[in-house]
Parts: sequence; structure tokens; C-alpha cells
Amino acid sequence: MAVVLRYQHILTLSTLLLAYITVNGSATTITLFNKCGHPVWPGIQPSAGKPVLARGGFKLPPNKAFSLRLPPLWSGRFWGRHVCAFDASGRGRCATGDCGGSLFCNGVGGTPPATLVEITLGKEQDFYDVSLVDGYNLAISITPFKGSGKCSYAGCVSDLNLMCPVGLQVKSKDNRRVVACKSACFAFNSPRYCCTGSFGSPQSCKPTAYSKIFKAACPKAYSYAYDDPTSIATCTAGSYLITFCPHHT
Repeated sequence: MAVVLRYQHILTLSTLLLAYITVNGSATTITLFNKCGHPVWPGIQPSAGKPVLARGGFKLPPNKAFSLRLPPLWSGRFWGRHVCAFDASGRGRCATGDCGGSLFCNGVGGTPPATLVEITLGKEQDFYDVSLVDGYNLAISITPFKGSGKCSYAGCVSDLNLMCPVGLQVKSKDNRRVVACKSACFAFNSPRYCCTGSFGSPQSCKPTAYSKIFKAACPKAYSYAYDDPTSIATCTAGSYLITFCPHHT
């Protein structure tokens, strides 16, 4: 089940979310809201064995939202694709977050760098986070709008493209601007940055100069693989709002 909505301002957004909760009862819903000044093409990748939702991707114009019901115990990730062009058959490319050259990701993940929202629905508790482990392309946040427990916000509101170290930068085709920021793991493929090999434990893999830049800019997001204590959020029987460009006005 999916509902496409147009939101004019935050009061209208809150009202429509409340209406959606009323209609859907206790079902867990995800609402993706594009607050950017440009279109975003959300991608959705389920975890192994979980169903694909909304064919895995679609176009979301500015100031519009898309809501869908999550199956019980579903888990997966959401991300935003940027500067995309697709033909009538859905074939094309995105400058960032591309999933195999298709509008419909259909279970394929986004090409790094991409800012991720990760969520796992549990019987007793949901777990969710915003991750920069695969790098950064768009500001994104996840906020529960119902549920019990701590139900805290997670996100990366800062524009990391503006402060991305030179060695991590992904430039636009004209080479004039930074469109994404790689993780140090993706950029250098080193065990120290990827938390693999002899660095494959929380005790041996520590924050680096690069992950510290990410963490300082986005303290409510994963900055590297073992950044658990300050990055995982929990909620019981929640429904969630994912916002692209939450800083945009």
C-alpha cells in the first residue's frame, strides 16, 4: 500500500501523518518526504529474504511525500539518488546513489557514496540509524512519529559535500562542484578504514581523522563501522518519517 501526498508546510505534514496513522492503525509505516529544492529518487533495498517495496525506487519531486506500509519484521535500507535521468522503460543513470542504471532498484543497493537510513523492525523493538559508512551524498534524517520508548531522532543534517576532504571528493561532470563524499574505506580500501582483517573488531578499529570529520558534522549518524554507542536508535511499535534535505527551508 502506498500513498502519495503533497505537503505545503510542517503543520500540514503533521496533520497528514496523524491521518495516516488513524487509517492504518498499528501498522508500521514509512513516509519519505523530499524537502530538497530538487527531485530525489529514493532507493529501497531489503535485507536478504525480505520483500522489495515499491519496486525499490521512484521519483519524488520537491515538497512531496510517499508513504508505504512495512511488513512485520521487515528490515532494509533507504537512500536518495540525485541528478537522475531515465527513459520510458526506466533505464538511465544517477549522479549519486545509482542502483544498476534503473529507476526501479528491485533489490539492488546504491553505488557508494550514499547516505543511508537503515531500519530493522523487531517483535519487541525497532532499531534504526543513519549511516555514513558508505559515504555521503544527501542530507537525510529519520524521525519516529509514533511509538513508545526513547524513539529518538537520527540523521545527518550538515552538508558534508561542503567540507569533504579532497581525497574523498566526488565531483560533478563539469568538475565544478562536489556532489558526494566517499567514506575513507571506499576511497582507500584499507583494513584500517574498513574495519577488516586485523582491524576487524571494535577494540582494534577506532575513529580516524576522516571519520572524526563525519562525526563532528553529523553526531547523530554512523561515522564508521563500529560507531554503535552514539548512532543506533530504538523505538517500540513506531512509524517513521524519512526526510531528504531536512535542513532545507
